[in-house]
Order: sequence, then C-alpha cells, then structure tokens
Amino acid sequence: MEDLRPLVQQALENAGDFGDGCPQRLGDAMRYALLAPGKRLRPALVLMACEACGGKLEDALPAAVAVEMIHAYSLVHDDLPAMDDDDLRRGRPTVHIQFDEATAILVGDALQAEAFRHLSEGIDDPSRAIEAIRVLASAAGASHLVGGQSDDLSAERDQTESKQRNSDSINLATPDISSLRTVEHLESIHRRKTGALFSASLAMGAILAGADQKSRAALSDYANDLGLAFQVVDDLLDYTADEKELGKRTGKDVDRGKLTYPGLLGIEAAREKAEQLVKSARSHALYFGPAGWRLTNLADFVLERTL
Repeated sequence: MEDLRPLVQQALENAGDFGDGCPQRLGDAMRYALLAPGKRLRPALVLMACEACGGKLEDALPAAVAVEMIHAYSLVHDDLPAMDDDDLRRGRPTVHIQFDEATAILVGDALQAEAFRHLSEGIDDPSRAIEAIRVLASAAGASHLVGGQSDDLSAERDQTESKQRNSDSINLATPDISSLRTVEHLESIHRRKTGALFSASLAMGAILAGADQKSRAALSDYANDLGLAFQVVDDLLDYTADEKELGKRTGKDVDRGKLTYPGLLGIEAAREKAEQLVKSARSHALYFGPAGWRLTNLADFVLERTL
C-alpha cells in the first residue's frame, strides 16, 4: 500500500478544510481524528478495487476519503466512556481525552455528515455518486456498522451482568446468555461492525471503475473473508501484541469480558481460522489476475500482523 498512502493522505488533508462556519476547536478535533497516523486500509481498499477493475485511482479518491471519515467517526465514538472507554488510539490520546467528551461526540456527528457531502460533491457521474452514497450509508447504518457495535456492547453487558448475578449467590431464574457467546453470534457482529466498511470500500471502488457484476461479486466474497480475518487478527493482537507497537491498550477485551475469537476458540484455533479466511480471500482475488496483485498481498499482510 506504500504508493497509495501518499495519495490518500493528500486527499484527506485537502478534505480537512471544513468551511468558514466550522468552529476552530471542532475543526481541530476533526482533523486530529481524521489525520491520525494509521494504515489507511479502508481507503486503500477503495483504490485497490478500482485499479483491479480497470479504473483510475483519481476517480476513486472521493470514496476513499469518505470511507475514512466514516471509519474515523466510528473510532471516536467507540472510544467514548459510554462505549469502549479507551484513552489511547493510534498511539495518541483518544479525541475525548485530547479535547473533551462533548467535542468528541460532535466530531463523530460532523465527520459522518462530511463523508456524504464529500461523495456527493466529488463524484462527477450522478448515477455513480448515488450508488456510492447508498452503499456507504447502508454499511454505516443500523443494520451494519452501528448494529454490530450495538450487539457487541450487548454481549459485553450481558456477560458482566451474568458475572454479577453469579457473585450475588442468589438463586433467581436468569436468562440464558449462552446463545450470545457463540462463534456464529460473534461472526454476525463483526461482519457488520468491521466487515461492512471493508465491503463498502471495495464496492465503491468497483462502482467508480464501472465494474461488471462478476467483478463486484468477486470483490464482495473477498471482502467477507478479509474483513472477518482482520477482526480475528485484531482480537489475537489484544491478547498477544505489545501495547506500544499496537498503538492502543491491550488486554482490555479480556478484562471487560468482551466476546472475542481467542476467548471462544483459544489462541491457536483463532490463528487457524485467520489463516483459512486469508486463504479463501486470496482465492477470490485470483479472479482479477495480475490486476489483483494488491488484493492478494493485502490478505497476506493482514495475517502477518499476528507473527
């Protein structure tokens, strides 16, 4: 992704001018969130898909910026005390720590709106703009990104309440939460919470390249595998990675009783699952032949994060 990052970074910096009416503190906080050091994986996926489908990278940059805005907003809100309560993100204080909680909420609100403004103004073809907006709105909405986060919080809350009931040693009839602590339920959460933006990124790249349905289907299958593999690896890193190297707190998933792949499967079985998903993702990337080389290499990179 090295040659794609400067393109994405410049486009993000250009998009960081939010207009004269934007208060200085809010604008600073939005830029702090949007321009924070990161892999730029989702915008890179937009460009990779566009390239694999024969499009021009420049045509896909508005969608690359938009999906990173959505991703940045989701991280800002996820880090809030009422959500995951994190104080470190990408090696820096989270937005509500660096600024304040109210500003962090407004940053997320504003970045979400700016994402769709950027799509609507940056894509010349109206039909492609509308389709890209529809894809990103669906991925960011109640049935996908937000719904996945809601179920993730519910699973964590139910686990905490179950522990509390057990510690109270009172013999009360309590609901069975075992159905919420299964691999199937966890996959459902992460195919929405993480996978939806992966899928949207690749879909928008294909849309802006004018790709056919077979290409879109191959990218959709690739996204399903890659997004899930990425989350399995992310869960593994919380168990095994060094905090400074990862750029965020580690061990919090265990402490909070979060539903994770290592927690359900064990570390070795979780690694095996990630390997299987990456192998499947690579097989879908082969559809594009030499043009899909970035997609193949990216799948390998996701897995290598655990090594």
